[in-house]
Amino acid sequence: MYTRGTVASRVSHLEPILTRLARLRELARRLDPALYTLWAAACTIASARSFYLYMLKQTGGEWSAPLDDVFIHFDFARSTARGHPFEWIEGNGYSSGNTSILYPFVLAVGYIGGFRDLRLMAWAAIVAAVSVFVTLLVARRIFFAGPSSDDDGATRLFSYLLPPMVLGVGALDWSLWSGMEVAFFLAVWSLALAAYFRLGERTRPDRARARGAWVLGLCGAVLVLTRPEAVTTIAIFGIAAALPRWRLHGTRPVVAELARIGSPSVLVVAAQSIANRALTGEWSANGALVKLALNNPYFGRAEKLDDYNFNLHYAVLRNVEYHFADLAPYGVIIPALAAAAIAAPRTRRMALLLGTEAAAWLVLVSLNGQVRWQNERYTMPAVAWVLMVAALGASALVRSGKRARPTFVVMTLLGTVLAQLYGLLVRPPNTAATLQYGWLFALAVGAAIALALRPQAVRVLGVAAALVLAHEHQESKMRDQKWFFGRASRNIRDQHVVTGRWLKTTPLPLVPLRDGYWGNALAKRVLLGDAGAIPYAADIPALDIIGLGGFHSFPFARAGINRLASTIELMEYVPPNERPDVMAIYPSWWGILPTWFSSGVLARIPVEGNVICGGYEDVVYRADWHLLGTGNDPRLAPQGEAVRDELDAADILSEKRHAYVSAQPEGGYTELKVLADPADPTLDMLDGGRRMMGGQRERFVLRKLDPNRAAHLVVRSAPERESSVRVVIDGAEIARVPFEASEAWVERVVAIPALSVKESIEVTLLNDGPGDFLDYHVWITQ
Repeated sequence: MYTRGTVASRVSHLEPILTRLARLRELARRLDPALYTLWAAACTIASARSFYLYMLKQTGGEWSAPLDDVFIHFDFARSTARGHPFEWIEGNGYSSGNTSILYPFVLAVGYIGGFRDLRLMAWAAIVAAVSVFVTLLVARRIFFAGPSSDDDGATRLFSYLLPPMVLGVGALDWSLWSGMEVAFFLAVWSLALAAYFRLGERTRPDRARARGAWVLGLCGAVLVLTRPEAVTTIAIFGIAAALPRWRLHGTRPVVAELARIGSPSVLVVAAQSIANRALTGEWSANGALVKLALNNPYFGRAEKLDDYNFNLHYAVLRNVEYHFADLAPYGVIIPALAAAAIAAPRTRRMALLLGTEAAAWLVLVSLNGQVRWQNERYTMPAVAWVLMVAALGASALVRSGKRARPTFVVMTLLGTVLAQLYGLLVRPPNTAATLQYGWLFALAVGAAIALALRPQAVRVLGVAAALVLAHEHQESKMRDQKWFFGRASRNIRDQHVVTGRWLKTTPLPLVPLRDGYWGNALAKRVLLGDAGAIPYAADIPALDIIGLGGFHSFPFARAGINRLASTIELMEYVPPNERPDVMAIYPSWWGILPTWFSSGVLARIPVEGNVICGGYEDVVYRADWHLLGTGNDPRLAPQGEAVRDELDAADILSEKRHAYVSAQPEGGYTELKVLADPADPTLDMLDGGRRMMGGQRERFVLRKLDPNRAAHLVVRSAPERESSVRVVIDGAEIARVPFEASEAWVERVVAIPALSVKESIEVTLLNDGPGDFLDYHVWITQ
């Protein structure tokens, strides 16, 4: 038996050991900031180095980027550095085609500092590395936002999970190091997170808290300038900061705080929209016009909803079942850890904040049809936030104490969702993503998960197994992403960059032009379907036929979503001396464009082992625009009368001037034809128009008429089948015009009685069928 003295003696022997342990804990606490900083820096450098070294190995030591869109940022950055901000190509005028307004200015700093040509990618890599490092430093605070304190050694220890988990998914790393704005956006987000924490330290509605709200609001404005989808992110920050004080301080202070946080972002969005409207004629940015199904004129409500639902399901499942693991069932691990962070009271507040931001991001970004491309880069901020929440969940599960244990009810509900997600992941290959389990069964599984996580020992073993399995099943994905990064960078260099260098340095073959002069020795302007690396490497004026780049005030983005006929009609407005003299395009993308509007192939630039480019070869054509404008005048105008007004169908500027309403979305498809000129069959005549099926109609307004004076409509078509068209003036039918199938241009003249003529009239053309009616042009003469 031990006597009291023996016990006291043993305790006294332990005192030096306990003192040393206390000193070690104090030393660890003091060294922790430096150790975590070194850890975050090491993880950042190791990740960046592994991707960039493989890229340089693939390209033979030359910097490149895995996406052509990276070079769109470079184009804007170079123009900014040369004194032309907000211009894709200097001299082209304002462009709204770069959805990240701020990022090109950051890149321009490097361009001014000497990072020219492809070396600008090295500056983008530096920006990305600094951004990721800052994000990892600031985001660590999410571990200390709960009831634990900075003196909690376990919290400090588990926070070291953050860097390897955030950088542990290959697809996210691919986007972070790609040269796109993802890494920079996360750095700006981390500043907003810091402002959110700082605001939370002010509990009373005083001047200091008001200043903190303004700081968070300004961070939100910078977020929106970096990525417009961040409007939901700053909204969630504001709600999370202000609403918890509603019961304490009432409605007025909460509303005022929400206004301080949200108004800078609202002003940014409003200012951008006003600038777009004033300088391009569109409220929306060109990127949104081109990429959002909401702007597709041929999609009805059901089709737009179907497209959105498909994008949203894709955005979630593509990451979970493909990017998170090499075998789909293991993709549930990261969502499961994130769910645990929500279920545990210790980490719930931060997990809900970041999880809600991730969900809102995916809900908004799924409006973008491009979410399915470019290695899912649009979804990657949400992936980063989910990984942060997963790191929180892993730390919460291994902790002891009641607040670390997942709440039974919450874990049951989240476990039910996880069970259904697992069912989706193990569904038979090539089958639709439908629920595989009944809700009662899934609920029972959720309850079983919640019960199993009650003992701490089970949670610790579960977290250890989850982290090991997640790493093992991400290892091959990480290797694949590094290979993909290097190969894609090589592809962009070998095709787009080489094409641009060819245009910059290669004299064009001289040919006699129709006005007797000889062509230029070098290309003066290039027409493109890819607005990135080709113009950056060529450093010559360019015109982006898709419309992202912008060309003065010409609405090529709006024309593009109405398809090629509208684009060609718009090209007629471009002064001849500013039209491209060469085209560098994928012929498979553009149908008849290179057939009708070029006079020969100048070069073919192929790409071997293609994984990212839009086609096997870029083809450089000599542009030939002699067909433009050949169909602008009627060939059957009544003698003695002059054209007073005209509607050029498929010409979006003409349609806008005449309040044109087409048969879209189910009709109104644009068409483009070249047929023999009725006035001279030895010549070709070009015109674009719109198609109306039987029962469809179009409406427009014609002006500049002398009231109460007889007039004539001249309607041009190229009928494919028999049809009958009713002509209605201001609601009154005045004629029925038959059209028979013909392989030629056909013009019909319709008399308008004097009593039906006013200074402006509304004309409706209604196709009674049975065949489609193709309206190419309508003139009114007097």
